[in-house]
Amino acid sequence: MAMTSVLALGLISFFVFREGMPIFTKYGLSSFIFGTTWNPTNQIYGIFPMIVGSILLTIVALVIGAPMGIAVAVFLTEIAPKKVGQFFRPAIDLLAGIPSVIYGLFGMVVVRQFISEFTRNHLGSTLPANYQTGYSILAGGIILSIMILPTIINISEDAIRSIPKEYKEGALALGASKWQTIYKVVVPAAKSGIITSIILGMGRALGETMAVIMVVGNTVLIPELGWKGLFSPVRSMTGNIAIEMGYAGPEHRQALFATGIVLFIFIMILNSVTTVIAKRGNAR
Repeated sequence: MAMTSVLALGLISFFVFREGMPIFTKYGLSSFIFGTTWNPTNQIYGIFPMIVGSILLTIVALVIGAPMGIAVAVFLTEIAPKKVGQFFRPAIDLLAGIPSVIYGLFGMVVVRQFISEFTRNHLGSTLPANYQTGYSILAGGIILSIMILPTIINISEDAIRSIPKEYKEGALALGASKWQTIYKVVVPAAKSGIITSIILGMGRALGETMAVIMVVGNTVLIPELGWKGLFSPVRSMTGNIAIEMGYAGPEHRQALFATGIVLFIFIMILNSVTTVIAKRGNAR
């Protein structure tokens, strides 16, 4: 049974690489990854705008979601009464079970509308028209930050609970307050587990498709630098594959599989970093 999962991973990897590698051979790895134009009709395949879009969406999601998730984990383990924790934990677990399309609908109807009204009423003179629709990096980042909360909260909470009681008792015995014990002893001691939760949340955000498609605008462009870029529509790598696979021709299809290879390598790197951090934390 264990070998079945390994075999499945191997077959998936073989299939994706077999289908996508011809594009790298024909057009070159650098042209494909760093090209800024995606025009399958004219056989031009550059996914750099999608790479930038995916990375920016992930960064915004982590900036919003990671501090919130860590704070909730600390609250549930160190501050909240037992009954309060019993009330919040099922709600947090429920977040993980909500289908991504529901998050996307919420993002379209609520988050996107709010951002659109805000930009039109307060930033209309400073932003171009396509930045005022609400379909943006910011909308995608907000939705993704909610979606990664269960991962960050649950893993961080487990890491904090695994700290020996002697650490906290020793700090309190030396005269530290409860808050000083939390941020100078508890959180640093659980650092490896917390970092692991953030990296796994990053992988979750990087691989999300449906909710992202529904709120980011799916425009192939590189956002401008600065705060205005937050309101720019973008397209992610996963969104690009999902949108175009249904009508792609043979070469276009290979380019989409090649996009999957790049995404696959991103996820592999994140998982490898997670494994290294986890091993270091266990060694300590």
